[in-house]
Amino acid sequence: MIDGSIEVGLKAIGAGLAMVGALGPGIGIGLLAQGAMQAIGRNPDAAGTIQANMILAIVFTEAIAIYALVVSLLIVFVLA
Repeated sequence: MIDGSIEVGLKAIGAGLAMVGALGPGIGIGLLAQGAMQAIGRNPDAAGTIQANMILAIVFTEAIAIYALVVSLLIVFVLA
C-alpha cells in the first residue's frame, strides 16, 4: 500500500496535470478575441454580429476549462 504522504503528493500532481487542460482554452480565448478585434477594425458595421458570435465561442471554449477544473477538484477531494 502507498504511504499517506506519497498518496497526497500523487493526488496533487494528478490535480495539477488535470489543470493543464485549462491552458488550451486560455490560448483559444485570446485568439478568439484577437480575431474579433481585427474583424471589427476592418468592418465596424458588423460589430454587433461579430461580438455576439465571439461571446458564444468564448462560452463554449471556457466550458472545456471548467471540465478540467471539475476533474482536478474530483481528484483532490473525492479520491481517497
